[in-house]
Amino acid sequence: MQSKTSTDGRWWDWFEETLRTARDLPAIQSLRYQWLGKRGQLTVAMKELAQLPAEQRRLRGQQLNQLRQRMVEALDIRQREIDIETEAALLNGERLDMTMPGRPPRVGLLHPLTRARRRIEDVLLRMGFSLHYGPQVESEWYNFEALNIPAGHPARDMQDSFFVDVPNMVLRTHTSPVQIRAMQQHQGRLPVKVLAPGVVYRRDDDATHTPMFQQVEGLVIDHGIGLADLKGTLTTMVREVLGERVETRFRSSYFPFTEPSVEMDVTCAACGGVGCRTCKATGWVEILGSGMVHPVVLANGGYDASVVSGFAFGLGIERLAMRLFGLDDLRLLYQNDLQFLQQFIRWEGGRQA
Repeated sequence: MQSKTSTDGRWWDWFEETLRTARDLPAIQSLRYQWLGKRGQLTVAMKELAQLPAEQRRLRGQQLNQLRQRMVEALDIRQREIDIETEAALLNGERLDMTMPGRPPRVGLLHPLTRARRRIEDVLLRMGFSLHYGPQVESEWYNFEALNIPAGHPARDMQDSFFVDVPNMVLRTHTSPVQIRAMQQHQGRLPVKVLAPGVVYRRDDDATHTPMFQQVEGLVIDHGIGLADLKGTLTTMVREVLGERVETRFRSSYFPFTEPSVEMDVTCAACGGVGCRTCKATGWVEILGSGMVHPVVLANGGYDASVVSGFAFGLGIERLAMRLFGLDDLRLLYQNDLQFLQQFIRWEGGRQA
């Protein structure tokens, strides 16, 4: 008859061999249940102790407890080893390859109006203009009187202004007040080449107008400035922004702060010049008003009209953006529709990538 000790030795050999081949945690759990679970081989052997005489029961119980302790310790050690091996494998699999290019961060897009404004600024800054800014809540003197629009002048009705609860103050209807402020800052120095982008407000709302919109004001003052300088500057600017193929035209117009005054049109982006509702079937869209600076405006800015001359223009960024991006309704630019705005990811610097 074989001794219990030799039986325990074979059990341990079988257990140790199986434990050595275990490669993952499920295998460890299976082995633990096979030997130490409620129906495990060692658990059954311990339940059978009750059938032995008292003296043998005590000795056999010690032997089984020692075997159980060895198995528990061996299982715990092997489980820790597997944990370490698993973690090492994960770390090796997630190793950072420093030679690979990094993932570009997901960032927001520039709004099409910002793209258009920066494109305009880039062209005119390269032509020698400098940026100037003014307040959006402006005094009536800067917004009207200094620009040759006195009280009772019909042009004030044309502007259709938003007044505020402060006497003689208004939401500026154009960026032209920056002309006066810039001339005052120059204090008679020449030349003056000012570019003034900003938000303006008028009570207007349709496919080509919104109550709040953006303008870029331009002003040049020096000796011998003429209408040809105005036309050359604007034609160069528009062709730089919209491309060499864009067609332009100048029409005689009227503005209180310029004399003579002209408006500049470009071919409609929606129909290509054929005629549609956006251009009111004319094939043209007006993008700016301009002209030679009125002597009264020069005088209010501190310059002598008998000595110097200048030209000024006011460019609507929204209308140029419509032409630049092929839009047929200006109001799309202010609806903050992400699906609409995300299509401009293909544009870079105002031109299609």
